[in-house]
Amino acid sequence: MPLLYSIIESPAHPDLSTLYRELGLRELRFSSQRKAIAHLKKEPPDWVVAEFFYGYGNNYAGANVSNLDVFLHSQRKYAPGARVIVLAGPSEYPHVDKLTALFDPHAIERLPLDRERMRALLCE
Repeated sequence: MPLLYSIIESPAHPDLSTLYRELGLRELRFSSQRKAIAHLKKEPPDWVVAEFFYGYGNNYAGANVSNLDVFLHSQRKYAPGARVIVLAGPSEYPHVDKLTALFDPHAIERLPLDRERMRALLCE
């Protein structure tokens, strides 16, 4: 059964657990990037759904442009075949180009996300 990581760091992240089950995906839910990274070595995912937050000069500044950088570097090493779907809220969406300059996610989707759009992405 394919494995999907849901990395849920805000209330804006849609709960698509029912959809994932309908599609035959086993979901592991994580409340932080750190917890998901720790699990990468144990059980690499086939899919990752995570929300993007731009650094805005806070603790992500410098080497990292967002909350996803460290996870995506680890994912490259431990789950290079995983397809990553990045979710971005309206205020974050203008900054996703900084992420795509460093990484090549499967898709970047604007929040709120339509359930049928997610179904289409996961069935590609």
